Amino acid sequence: MQKQREMPYVAHVFVCTNDRGGEKKSCADNNSQLTKDKLKQAVDEKGWKGKVRISTSGCMGLCGNGSHVMIYPQKVWFSGVLPDDVDEIVSAIERILEDD
Repeated sequence: MQKQREMPYVAHVFVCTNDRGGEKKSCADNNSQLTKDKLKQAVDEKGWKGKVRISTSGCMGLCGNGSHVMIYPQKVWFSGVLPDDVDEIVSAIERILEDD
């Protein structure tokens, strides 16, 4: 039987890694897997495990503007993300944690 509970993380970060194999534009075209890996590394280095979760996401429906990163439940959305943008996303997570 399922149990409903409160989310255990302050922020849950979803990184779309959807890959359409070159048939259509997709988030994977912007190396979103590397973005996810760099975000996970930053969370580890900052000691945020247990507060911030980084997860892979399937298609978020806006592939033409990808890659996409969403921070939930704060409703923060980044589009056109490249691996070099990780520092900006980490800064946004840091502000969220400071406000918690």
